[in-house]
Amino acid sequence: MVLPITLHSVSQRLGLLAGIALALSGSVVLGTVPMEAATPAPRVVDVPSTPAFIKPPQGGERPARSGQTLSYESVLRTQKPGRLQVQLPNGRSFRLGGDAVLRLGRQRLDLQRGQIIAWVNPGTKGGAPLTIHTRVATAAIVGTTVFIEASDTSLKIFSWEGEVACTTTDGQRKTLRSGEQLAYENGTWAKTRLTTQEAAARRQKSILLNGFSAPMETLPVLERELGISTPVSTR
Repeated sequence: MVLPITLHSVSQRLGLLAGIALALSGSVVLGTVPMEAATPAPRVVDVPSTPAFIKPPQGGERPARSGQTLSYESVLRTQKPGRLQVQLPNGRSFRLGGDAVLRLGRQRLDLQRGQIIAWVNPGTKGGAPLTIHTRVATAAIVGTTVFIEASDTSLKIFSWEGEVACTTTDGQRKTLRSGEQLAYENGTWAKTRLTTQEAAARRQKSILLNGFSAPMETLPVLERELGISTPVSTR
């Protein structure tokens, strides 16, 4: 009588252990899928004009196309009049134009030259600031819209709306607010504020604010912030 009961008990215990192992295995697999799905990859959402190129970390340079998924550490390049728009995770986006070169880092954007407008969608919560690094300064934005133009000898950082925290390579810290611009030329920094008329003229002529089919969610915000009206499309 003892032997059958013992075997039955062992069988029950083995079955119980197998069930626990299966349940744990299932929970790991199920827990992995949502985490991956919650972090979408950056992708190109608009290429209104060419030439515009993408060079992934592994492989050669190829023409950029709308809908293209991007790997981190890819190099994005445009030649006049080429432009493109990229959507990042967590409500962040940017547009690139001019003779621009940018490396898409996981933690920051490295702008070597050219023009960029970057923004964080209104209402976006959480996540690190969107950081743009240049040769002589770094700009960090949270819930704002910033324009940067970089060359080998000069730099302009302009806040279209909201606060932009700027840190120069020589250790200076400056904060820009809506309509303010920080410029670097010949080793000297200068901070100025655009008038409403100057901001409206820049809005009208900007190659990055006009001519895109993909939306820019902060465009109405910056127009309202600076008291300027929407221009006729220059696409």
